[in-house]
Amino acid sequence: MLTIAYIGNGKSANRYHIPFAQQISDIRIKTIYSPSLSPWAPIEGVNYTNALEDVLNDPDIQLVVLSVPPAAHYDLAKQCLLAGKHTLVEKPFTETSEQAKELFSLAKQKGLFLQAYQNRRYDSDFLTVQKVIESGKLGELLEVEMHFDYFRPEVPETTDTFSIDTSYLYGHACHTIDQVLSYFGMPDTIHYDVRQLLGKGRMNDYFDLDFYYGALKVSIKSSYFRIKERPSFIVYGKKGMFIKATKDRQEEDLKHFYMPDRADFGMDLPEHYGTLTYIDKQGYYHEEKVISQRGSYTQMYQAIYDSIILGREKVVKDTETIRQIEIIEEGIAEMNRLFV
Repeated sequence: MLTIAYIGNGKSANRYHIPFAQQISDIRIKTIYSPSLSPWAPIEGVNYTNALEDVLNDPDIQLVVLSVPPAAHYDLAKQCLLAGKHTLVEKPFTETSEQAKELFSLAKQKGLFLQAYQNRRYDSDFLTVQKVIESGKLGELLEVEMHFDYFRPEVPETTDTFSIDTSYLYGHACHTIDQVLSYFGMPDTIHYDVRQLLGKGRMNDYFDLDFYYGALKVSIKSSYFRIKERPSFIVYGKKGMFIKATKDRQEEDLKHFYMPDRADFGMDLPEHYGTLTYIDKQGYYHEEKVISQRGSYTQMYQAIYDSIILGREKVVKDTETIRQIEIIEEGIAEMNRLFV
């Protein structure tokens, strides 16, 4: 049994963590800490507290999950590690790469598990793209485009100054950069196009990063000003291409309180399937739908359990988390050099 506590009782904890942890019979949620009342319905059998020491000083609690604003991650993670607790930290992991290095070093000294919660490694669209690439039907891979678009102009329009906490690169590229590093590895070089579309000194509301792996280019692109979203993934090879227009549906289901205990939770319908177009070895043209892989953030909690209880390797490597934050820092520095 893995006994866990949550620090934070907001949307992140109740929508993106707890429903998935509850799917694993060998995980027990004992305590949830929040300094204030939460609108979320209390969970039967869980102790709610506004005293942090109820988490840090409880010998039963093995893992503490930080589901709080990123600015608080470093200090709270350090407190948890010093209290001898395994620690799972929401993304973005820390504000700086130096903070991340310090925390991983401390965890290693203490013999404790410390990891970023990169649940989007288990997105349906990302898993389906991997399946298509590994089928070999695209031939040698040439280019991958990944889009994470919104039409929320009110967000940058009501943010008058730049800060790391409101930076779009910091808050959203933490998803896609991790996907790139986890599947393709560390790039040879990176080209940064990070902007403040509303003017110098304003919020960073756009990014376009190109990761180069020899001849292969993997791009992550995002903006708050896309009234129609671009396809989630476009993959080009020498023999064909694959387009996955829609994103993983777990978040959409969660917004409607349709939970992971449902058999069809997060599953794509046929209209969500991607289209694979390719020339086969005999020279024949094919265009076909690809049934989506099943996404499930429960897999992340299972992997965490396996690492802490069974001693298996962490799915999110320390080096991947550190490099991700370095990439964000490099992108912000390039934006400041060019636009501020």
